[in-house]
Amino acid sequence: MESRDLAFGSASARLSVNTRSDSSERADTTALAAVAGGDRESRSAVALRSARYTEIAESWGRGLARVAAHYSRSASEREDLQQEITLAIWRALPSYRGEASLRTFAYRIAHNCAISHLRRRRRTTTVEAAEAVDTAPSAERVLAREAERQRLLHAIAELPLGSRQVLTLHLEGLSYAEIAAVVGITETNVSVRLTRARKTLRERLGAPS
Repeated sequence: MESRDLAFGSASARLSVNTRSDSSERADTTALAAVAGGDRESRSAVALRSARYTEIAESWGRGLARVAAHYSRSASEREDLQQEITLAIWRALPSYRGEASLRTFAYRIAHNCAISHLRRRRRTTTVEAAEAVDTAPSAERVLAREAERQRLLHAIAELPLGSRQVLTLHLEGLSYAEIAAVVGITETNVSVRLTRARKTLRERLGAPS
């Protein structure tokens, strides 16, 4: 079993990723052996993979972590999905050929992981226990803000999947073209879904039109 510590989200946030796939272990072992043996091409490939991963982690890591949060119902579920996204990006980087931007590439992987996560969740009846909340009087204002944030996250999580996908990516600053590339729809459909998502959120949160 291989253990790889990968930075994700910020310099202070690190995930310990355990990979158990025999084929992945063999592939990584082969790459490392090639580097140790002085294979210049393999060394270059590993360096490029690491550089691209670092760029993703530093530039969009926090956003990718928020994507995981939008598709999770608890802290432990969010951490599991975030780790899954991290590992999926690392494993997919050797296949990156520049057909899309690195940001689109990373968010597409996060999107696919989130969809797979939802499908698995539908097949299980396990529900995570809600985390305890500190109710100290001195933290009333902080708790009020957190309650509003949780209310918004819950409302987003209850949106139809198509609307949730485009809204989550839009909140992370992706353009209509990038969202269309990630989700696999037209820019016109992105606009339609965003309009529906905003309308639904206003209705559920009681916000003025």
